[in-house]
Parts: sequence; structure tokens; C-alpha cells
Amino acid sequence: MSTILVVEDSTAQRMMIANLLKHNGMEVIEAKGGTEALQNIQARCPDLVILDIIMPNPNGYDVCRKIKGNATTQHVPIVMCSCKSEEFDRYWGMKMGADAYIAKPFHPDELLNAVQQLLPS
Repeated sequence: MSTILVVEDSTAQRMMIANLLKHNGMEVIEAKGGTEALQNIQARCPDLVILDIIMPNPNGYDVCRKIKGNATTQHVPIVMCSCKSEEFDRYWGMKMGADAYIAKPFHPDELLNAVQQLLPS
């Protein structure tokens, strides 16, 4: 069973994403902000991270950069999922190391497809 870390400061969004993943046979770890996300990653390295950008310290760009800059976690795929939907935002997310970028609002299948494509076989 794959373990996914969902990092989202909105409780409603976090619960919706977590429920979607659980219904599709995945184990979910949740974090409300950047510091909690980094602590969770150190405690139990997930198979994939779904990461919001606009959230409490540090923001999603910084969390992504820290995950990809750490030799222990650099292999973990990251799906950035944000209401920041401009091309520049997408570019910056990928520049920080994200493996996929999904703009909110999204269709559940869009998120599931990205997750399934990036999960290690």
C-alpha cells in the first residue's frame, strides 16, 4: 500500500484529498503546514507528497526545495496542488523540483492520474 503525505492548510481541501486517496487504496498522512510536513517526512518517508503552495511557514515552494535538496528524500515525487494557476506559478513549482502541478479546482481523476503515474511501481 502506498503512503501519501497530503500537505494542505485548508481542512476541507485536506479531508477531500485524503478521502479520495483512501478510497483508492492508499494510506494517507496529513499535515496542515510546512513545518509539520517536514517533520512527517523525516519521521516516515512517504511514497509521494501532495503539496499546497500557499500555507504557513514554510510555504510549499520552500518545502518542495527542502525535500528535493535532501539526499534521503530527493527521490520522493511531489505533486503541487494550488489555486495559483498562472503559467509562472507552474514554472516556478517545477523549478523548485515538483514532478507535477495541478491547479485548483481540479477534477478528482486529474489528481488520481498524476498520483498513479508518479508512484513507484
